[in-house]
Amino acid sequence: MQAPDEFNPPAGIAETLEPGLRRILAPNPSPMTYRGTNTYLIGATDVAVIDPGPASEAHLQAILSALEAGQRISHILVSHSHLDHSPLARPLAEATGAPVYAFGDAIAGRSAVMTSLADAGLAGGGEGIDIEFAPDIALRDGETVIGPDWQLEVIHTPGHLGNHIAFAWQDACFTADHVMGWASSLVSPPDGDLTDFMASCQRLAARDWRVFYPGHGAPVTDPAARLAWLIDHRTGREAAILAELTAGPATVTELTARIYTETPPSLLVAAERNVFAHLVDLVGKSRVATDGPLSFGARFRPLR
Repeated sequence: MQAPDEFNPPAGIAETLEPGLRRILAPNPSPMTYRGTNTYLIGATDVAVIDPGPASEAHLQAILSALEAGQRISHILVSHSHLDHSPLARPLAEATGAPVYAFGDAIAGRSAVMTSLADAGLAGGGEGIDIEFAPDIALRDGETVIGPDWQLEVIHTPGHLGNHIAFAWQDACFTADHVMGWASSLVSPPDGDLTDFMASCQRLAARDWRVFYPGHGAPVTDPAARLAWLIDHRTGREAAILAELTAGPATVTELTARIYTETPPSLLVAAERNVFAHLVDLVGKSRVATDGPLSFGARFRPLR
């Protein structure tokens, strides 16, 4: 995580970020969500809501109260089905009649290796999955969602979660939990896949962006630099894991204890998930192997 910034807007108040775009902070601050989930409203007449947020009656009323004369909610767009982003979609749809758009249900986009780990009994960690989530309309990568005065391009960005998508709005991008300024994105198998995450970072880095609007925290005003930091951060963590493995085979827990020497005990579980995500990626790249089946409890050894 990064040092705290000055981002601390009041929850429940629609703030204009630029013409045609407002943000409402949900009242769900936590170590995983920072100040809370950012809900975005785009449009002057037919309004698109990006990430309605957690199950919160107060936040539902805040979104509805933000509508101005002549406005209606026409689209509800969900970046991914974590419990801090998607549960309010259905109540908002019932209140407005607007359909819910997303890449798919809770396991849509999950990679083959993560499917195998889930089938073997590995449970998710972190923010929690909205298991019952299902959109009214499934979006495809590259598809464009269009309103009277706005259009959003769908970019499938798996990694944090298999069904994670970003929305390009001209030279701005709503990156949800893939790129944030206050912290690096959680990648926790079997929900998160680091191989996919890195590919999604490279895909976003191939385009010229003015600003990122994340799911938590302040706008990212230097997207290229932030993406470069994320890639370098993950590359550095990979190097640290490989360096520790040169001393001999080790488990996830052993590696985490050696690498995260200054991490508070309360955060070590998340750190173990992060180490495991890297190890799964390294197995896929044939740089690390296990003596038995790939699992959280396996012993890992370097191949080269």
